[in-house]
Amino acid sequence: MSSTEAIRMQRASIVEEEYKKFIGRKIVFITSLIFSIFLIIGMASTLGPINLSITEVYSTILHKFFPNLFETTEIAMTVVWNIRLPRILMGILVGVGLGIAGCVMQGILRNPLASPYTLGISSSAGFGAALAIILGKGFIGGEYLVIGNAFIFALICSLIILSLASYKGATPETMILAGIAMMYLFSACTILLEYFADPEAVKAVVFWMVGSLGKCTWSKIYATSFVLSFSIPLLIWKSWDMNVIGTGDEAAKSLGVNVERTRLFLMIIASLITASIVCFVGTIGFIGLVAPHIARIVIGGDNRFLLPASALIGGLLLSVADVVAMNIMPPIIIPIGVMTSFMGVPLFIYLIIRRKREYW
Repeated sequence: MSSTEAIRMQRASIVEEEYKKFIGRKIVFITSLIFSIFLIIGMASTLGPINLSITEVYSTILHKFFPNLFETTEIAMTVVWNIRLPRILMGILVGVGLGIAGCVMQGILRNPLASPYTLGISSSAGFGAALAIILGKGFIGGEYLVIGNAFIFALICSLIILSLASYKGATPETMILAGIAMMYLFSACTILLEYFADPEAVKAVVFWMVGSLGKCTWSKIYATSFVLSFSIPLLIWKSWDMNVIGTGDEAAKSLGVNVERTRLFLMIIASLITASIVCFVGTIGFIGLVAPHIARIVIGGDNRFLLPASALIGGLLLSVADVVAMNIMPPIIIPIGVMTSFMGVPLFIYLIIRRKREYW
């Protein structure tokens, strides 16, 4: 073996070792996020009028699964499992869904401002809810009138965006412009409904549109978990295609990726996640925008790791925001959508100011 080949092999070995270290750092970061979420579950469950220690909370949670190994009280079981845990878990699921949906939309559209909120999906769900609250009209009747309307209209908005993109070619520019147009259209329709509605109905619409985790139940948690359980694996399965699309449509096509079909498929999944979340908790902004940026700054743009990291950061951000919202002005609970905006705006500006290099 010549000295030149030996040097080349040595350099390749060094690059491979550095790459493995970088992968290891990404895995450590994702693992720390998972640990942080479990920690915030315990800490958030201790807060409230009835004082519980963190040990009592974890014992109560584990008692549900291992009744012979962990002891608890009837009060603790009622408070943790019926009051506090549903809200906390729903907040985490909502953050996870919005975080990964925002990451997908930013990736396939190659636009750092893309999110479920800026693409009009949240606005259309708000219009569906306003239609149900003010006029009592909807696709589904009974107790699911508002939820069903919000879900259907969120999907309608997504279908309009996808139809326009298919008609003109599924380019990022077409999808973004279509989304912005839908956002303004449904926002105007909602304002028009509020203009002619009575004050009580307007109050109910405003309360729904600022977002709330106050009416979370285990049935809503199961429904949201079901959608996320089959949507997230599909998105991660397509993460390599997203990496290729990030290099440009022409380069992706040369590598055998059907760009238009992949972009439409990913947009459908992200829209389904957003619709299934917004219909239960209302409009919550900034999580889908900020979480992917934080993840991208820390671990880079490899979607194999970026997607789960964005989801976990979204869940952590929303759960922390909900804890702050419940305890900043007790007994008043600040709407979670307002709190995420208050927290998201300065955090987003800080990220812009502190950015020393292009990470997009």
